[in-house]
Amino acid sequence: EYIRSYYFNKMEDVRFSSSVGKFVGFTEYGVKNAEYWNKDASLLSGLRAQKETYCQHNIQVDYNNALTKS
Repeated sequence: EYIRSYYFNKMEDVRFSSSVGKFVGFTEYGVKNAEYWNKDASLLSGLRAQKETYCQHNIQVDYNNALTKS
């Protein structure tokens, strides 16, 4: 799962989660930003692609490292 969180004053405002596929706001300001960002299809598709380009590309490396350490 790919997660990108945005914080302000040590509080999480907005989070993008690849399992949800969109932004979710946790504060009043975060909800407004999430609504705005969720309307941008190119932004959402770019973040969804991050899961394939970063997470799935490195999963075997991380998995092998975890197994050799135990």
